[in-house]
Amino acid sequence: MSIKILGIESSCDDSSMAILENGHILTNLTYTQKIHEKYGGVVPEWASRKHMEAIIPLLNETLEAASVRLEDLNAIAVTQGPGLMGSLMVGIGFAKGLSLGLNIPLIAVNHLEAHITSLMIDDPKPEFPFLCLTISGGHTQLVLVYDIGQMELLGTTIDDAAGEAFDKIGKHLGLPFPGGPYLDKLARTGKPIYKFPITKLDNYNYSFSGIKTSVLYFLRKKLAENPNFIQENLEDLCASVQHTIIEILCIQLIEVSKKYKIKNIGIAGGVSANSGLRNKLQELQMEYGWNVYFPQFQYCTDNAAMIAMVAYFKFIKNEFSKDNFEAMARYPLVNL
Repeated sequence: MSIKILGIESSCDDSSMAILENGHILTNLTYTQKIHEKYGGVVPEWASRKHMEAIIPLLNETLEAASVRLEDLNAIAVTQGPGLMGSLMVGIGFAKGLSLGLNIPLIAVNHLEAHITSLMIDDPKPEFPFLCLTISGGHTQLVLVYDIGQMELLGTTIDDAAGEAFDKIGKHLGLPFPGGPYLDKLARTGKPIYKFPITKLDNYNYSFSGIKTSVLYFLRKKLAENPNFIQENLEDLCASVQHTIIEILCIQLIEVSKKYKIKNIGIAGGVSANSGLRNKLQELQMEYGWNVYFPQFQYCTDNAAMIAMVAYFKFIKNEFSKDNFEAMARYPLVNL
């Protein structure tokens, strides 16, 4: 039997749809909302409105790109949370309508589980068990993955996420939104000459509020002395910030790997596209004998392919959702 699943992702400001057939992604399309750039951050009201504008044209384009008809689909998968309530509700409402109209099953997906499962889309896939460091604008988590759908949360951020720290510091440096990719690009030609505090918490948790505050006060002091300080030292500032955030991430990852004696390491989420992090993981791979896995770049940021992949594994286990489930702004990944 051919299993075709439509995945829908609308947790934040990216509208995405994908079609999967028997565990293989046929197409994965994403509409990125540019309107938030001028505000320096995601505006929830605009995000939900833009999802509503994009969702039907995106569906038509996705079906055409995959050469699939609506009546060929076997299930609809959609992000239930975590995310922005308005954005989630647009995707969920649309998914419920399609499921009802086509009389096919509906599968609700945890966005964080989907990021981890993005590592299972392409070869080479990590062998179980593996450690996954999930890093995005809203989340930073260390997860022990025993098998598909069997995961244990070992550590998480207690305040800000790594991706948020990149974006907020990028804003202080005058970079466009989202600041993370621009900061990464500039860091490649800079040197990490400025020292910022490396926060290490117990229980493998993370905190990035400290570096945000430290950089802000540092910049205020330097700008008072020299109004052109940022422009004159931008590459080195970016390299220093990136170096510090990566060190914070890797200290806990190394400790967990040693404790659980696991050398298979997966990195997922939007920040997994960061070139500095990838270079650092290559060094650690050589030093500790790790096997490190990253998703393709198109599966790092919020995307529907990872939603469809989770749904595929649920489909073959007959794990379907009731049609009365609701959006969850907070939907923690807790020992699945």
